[in-house]
Amino acid sequence: MRLDITRKSHLAIRVLTELRSAGGMVSGSDLADRVETSTAYLAQVMRPLTQHEWVASQPGRSGGYELTVGAEDISVLDVIEAVEGPTDTESCVLRSGQCSAGEPCATHDAWSRARTALIKELSAIPLTSIPAERALR
Repeated sequence: MRLDITRKSHLAIRVLTELRSAGGMVSGSDLADRVETSTAYLAQVMRPLTQHEWVASQPGRSGGYELTVGAEDISVLDVIEAVEGPTDTESCVLRSGQCSAGEPCATHDAWSRARTALIKELSAIPLTSIPAERALR
């Protein structure tokens, strides 16, 4: 697990927060402008959000994107994992691959506790707790 949030994950959080504030259908170009990205990159970010059925996508001139679930049901960790893939809880930070149970690396215990705490914290933050203006930074 990385200790930073990628641009794509950050943008996904911004998009969901913006859609929450909008309260209805927002055109792709308008949404891209609101979150300061291109429509092409927005489409890449939207793919996992629509696959998780958090956002509905309607093509066409009057189409756009709309939040389909309550933002209180989506955590920051949910968004990161939707965009980046499942959280890796087994990789060793010093060696490639996993630490073996019989021979853990020097930082294994500390890193395991830190990773567990980070996952717990990110899963406890619902999108509703992020003010729209803060998500746009």
